[in-house]
Amino acid sequence: MLKTDGIGRASLFLASGTMVSRILGFVKLIVLARVIGQYGQSADAFAVANQLPNTVYVIVAGGVLTAVLVPQIVRATLHDDGGTGYINKLVTLALVILAVTTIGATLLAPVLTAVIASPFPPDQLALATAFAFWCLPQMFFYGLYTVLGEVLNARRSFGPFTWVPVLNNVVAIAGLIVFSLLFDADPLGQRGAQDFTPAMTGVLAGSATLGVAAQAVILFYFWRRIGLRYRPDFQWRGVGLGTAGRLASWTFGMLVLTTVAGIVETNVVTRASGDNASAAVLSTAWLIFMLPHSVITVSVATAYFTRMSEHAAQDKLDLVRTDVSSAVRGTTLLIVLAAAVIAVSAYPFAAVFVPDSFSQVQGIGNVIVAYVAGLVAFCILFILQRAFYALGDTRTPFFFTLFQVALVIVGVLACAFLPEEWIAVGIAVVVTVSGIAQTALAAVLLRRRLDGIDGARIIRSLVKYLVAVIVPVALGLALLSLLGGTRAGGFAVSGIPQAIASMALIGLVMAASYFAMLVVMRAAELSTFLEPLLARIRR
Repeated sequence: MLKTDGIGRASLFLASGTMVSRILGFVKLIVLARVIGQYGQSADAFAVANQLPNTVYVIVAGGVLTAVLVPQIVRATLHDDGGTGYINKLVTLALVILAVTTIGATLLAPVLTAVIASPFPPDQLALATAFAFWCLPQMFFYGLYTVLGEVLNARRSFGPFTWVPVLNNVVAIAGLIVFSLLFDADPLGQRGAQDFTPAMTGVLAGSATLGVAAQAVILFYFWRRIGLRYRPDFQWRGVGLGTAGRLASWTFGMLVLTTVAGIVETNVVTRASGDNASAAVLSTAWLIFMLPHSVITVSVATAYFTRMSEHAAQDKLDLVRTDVSSAVRGTTLLIVLAAAVIAVSAYPFAAVFVPDSFSQVQGIGNVIVAYVAGLVAFCILFILQRAFYALGDTRTPFFFTLFQVALVIVGVLACAFLPEEWIAVGIAVVVTVSGIAQTALAAVLLRRRLDGIDGARIIRSLVKYLVAVIVPVALGLALLSLLGGTRAGGFAVSGIPQAIASMALIGLVMAASYFAMLVVMRAAELSTFLEPLLARIRR
């Protein structure tokens, strides 16, 4: 039986590692924005190239490693040797797959870049291709990090996998600082693609790849700490890819679908590259959107996923329903507040990245607001997907993802007809609307599978949270206006320290008033959330 205290401690430890890594990730984004800007040819070329290894890795190797190889690692620990021999075979196989894929993708860098960013003019496309040659080797190291980290997790050494991304961010930030010292900063993105020299390209993209490599290679040290020694083993018979591959095929298909949607999205948004919000802005706004999801939803849902899996294995569907309801209501209690705070603080948030241009602040801020409108639905969807996985069903998530991808592709293609300054905002709106529709469909399908998901109680809780957040939003908007966050030259958008101070003040006021409203409304979920915290404080 799962121990709640153990889950709580593990979730807190994982969440703290994620939080530190995300904070440093935002520091890296801020430094990157100050070095090459958020607008302009060079910023968008680098954004496309640096995302390319993630895109190819997910579609080619990510699904195989996560859904096929990794489950075998856990089973291997039951062997007489603790799984050491089996793990060596598995890791060797994974590294061969990754090496071949990475070499092939790097050789095809011009083709891949042209497919992803065809609207770029020739100079910008050439720069993106040069960046891609430096960035695509990240694929190998992302895969190495995944495999080595999952082996550590299977051996109950959770810390390294969560915390070593901090090293990645430190190395990348150091590389950006070196670039700034050698070649000067360009915070408004005025440097054209033709102004980049091979040395500039190597320092900027090479340091990004070096960070990913450091994040992966250091895990070998933690292997030694738990008594594992890697020795290449090319005897792969009996690794068990056949059965596991068939089980993972739907998950792999889902990854392909989302990647296709991402390619269409990048092709359309790069039409606006130059003086308008484009690929770099979408990437930054999405990372801001993902922050509360990564820290809150993933931590809570991971704990509940284990419990749901146990109950599903025992065919206790009534308890699975209870788990889904509790996870949704507990997560959205905080996510509703997080979404409201980010939406109200969108302009100061944007000013952290481009404090010298209010028009760019508006452009980034509008994209943030459009994305954050779908944050609650996105987090609910994450929990519903995990419920299907706990039931051993990867087929149904494929179909409701297909539904969402179809909506995204149609909507994003329609955004190509918008004025260029609104393309990025339009794409964010399309992603939000399609995500809400996908969540509704997933809820209906899960309700049929479980013969109910405690829907009435979930809806009552969501309505209660939304009513409770009305006053905090009004107070936040009033405070934002007083701080000058909606006009050029205002305190809240006049510099990085001012923007951070304004966001902190707005967040504190909104959080205090939100929880006060929930107390007045006697929200039972608030008591459930506060009881463990108060008990720990009393102890």
